[in-house]
Amino acid sequence: MALEWVVLGYAAGAEAIMVLLLTLPGLDGLRKGLVAVTRNLLKPFLSVVPFCLFLLMDIYWKYETRPKCESDASCTPSEHLRHQKSIMKSQRNALLIVAALVFYWLLYSVTHLVVRIEQLNQRVERLKARD
Repeated sequence: MALEWVVLGYAAGAEAIMVLLLTLPGLDGLRKGLVAVTRNLLKPFLSVVPFCLFLLMDIYWKYETRPKCESDASCTPSEHLRHQKSIMKSQRNALLIVAALVFYWLLYSVTHLVVRIEQLNQRVERLKARD
């Protein structure tokens, strides 16, 4: 299952970089190309949502089926350590899922706003030219 987390991490990283590039001031020359690339990537990146839901169900299943170490007498120190590591990994993976979903939502919203601003600027220019 490590490959799935690597893929999700790369997808979240790519989304974060695209959001950063779209929101940085001073990149007006590149912005038109960035918007075109981002709009074309929004549909493939939408597959992140069901993928995150699948991984979230995997975390839940592992949580429900993990061995219980409720008291120190029932577990050896190595089992207790393994239990704690499992909990830490699940928490880290849940944060990665949340980050990927939030970055996708931000990327969609920012792209939509940039496109809308560009349309409004073109409309203003046409109105100025007409007057």
